[in-house]
Amino acid sequence: MRKGKFVTIEGCEGVGKTTQVELLKKALAEKSGAMFLREPGGTLISEKIRSVILDVNNKGMSPVCEVLLYSASRAQLVDEVIKPALERGVTVICDRFTDSTLAYQGYARGLGAETVEELGRIACGGLSPDLTIFLDLDPEAAFSRKGGADKGDRLEMEGLAFHRRVYEGYKRIAEKYPERVVCVPADGDALSVHEKVMRALEERGVI
Repeated sequence: MRKGKFVTIEGCEGVGKTTQVELLKKALAEKSGAMFLREPGGTLISEKIRSVILDVNNKGMSPVCEVLLYSASRAQLVDEVIKPALERGVTVICDRFTDSTLAYQGYARGLGAETVEELGRIACGGLSPDLTIFLDLDPEAAFSRKGGADKGDRLEMEGLAFHRRVYEGYKRIAEKYPERVVCVPADGDALSVHEKVMRALEERGVI
């Protein structure tokens, strides 16, 4: 039986997810049972898949290959780490999850929301987050703030039009699942955004 809370942090490239996750780690350091994960990754197998997905030398990767790799990595993480942790009553906070795949591959790559959501259900065995924090900042502002795309990340190196489709995909997800997705404006300084994230966690009974 699932006892712990499952929280995911989502957003486009450069919105400050890594910073917000680090601030959450510090804020929740005294709370026992909080586990932080990233996607793709989190297990030996999943990290190996991550290296293939993000490798800039794999420019010829097809969208279908890409979505199946993400799903495979997620299936391993859910089975090996997330579900057992939730059953033990652990609060699990994951940097990206199924909404990333839906936004990037379903909407931006054009594979279709229904197809990607069905893959997500298969990979996760029906598991879905209790709460998703969407750090809301458009890609133009995000890339400007971070000083451009990371040349060592295949996904970041996609053009601005691609990242605009990702952002629009996230907005559609937020509209479709308002009971789960909380939109947090990410245009302020890191600490002010962190305060909004903490408030959302408190209001949803996560902390």
